Amino acid sequence: MRALVVVGVLALCALVFVVVALVKDSQSGAGGAKGCPEGWPLADVTLREAKDVKINVYNATEKGGLATAIADDFRNRKFQVKKTGNDPQERGVDEVAVLRYGPKGVGSAHLLRAYFLNQAVYEYDAKRADDVVDVVLGSSFQQLATTTEVNQSLGDLGAPQAPENSCPAPVDK
Repeated sequence: MRALVVVGVLALCALVFVVVALVKDSQSGAGGAKGCPEGWPLADVTLREAKDVKINVYNATEKGGLATAIADDFRNRKFQVKKTGNDPQERGVDEVAVLRYGPKGVGSAHLLRAYFLNQAVYEYDAKRADDVVDVVLGSSFQQLATTTEVNQSLGDLGAPQAPENSCPAPVDK
């Protein structure tokens, strides 16, 4: 009988401890945008599938027709190509590629970086309102990665992260 009383008291203490821990939980909003400073944009860090990614493909090299050819390659990989042509900023790009995007394109840019074997440079613009990523092909570009290479690159990159001075947007459940 004494053992049952001791077990009952221990169970009651454990129940009280769990209830107090849940009520006083200070991390209930962790990972969301609740702690985001005012004025910081919410970055969509959801890793998208190719069919859900909208891109513009621009050529910043001397090679004529490069943007059109690579845009066709992206279309074959199920990306939504919106525009092609020469880089509207009209500046030379020495890198493999530059990915220009805003808060709504963070996850999409992360996926696209894998298509350039993690060698594309990010240019984040917090004021950009659309979810389209500008892919600017540079003079070091040779070809897009294969599916296997893309998957390996995504493993190396890990999960998308919110850019500096932005907060990850809450994930819809």
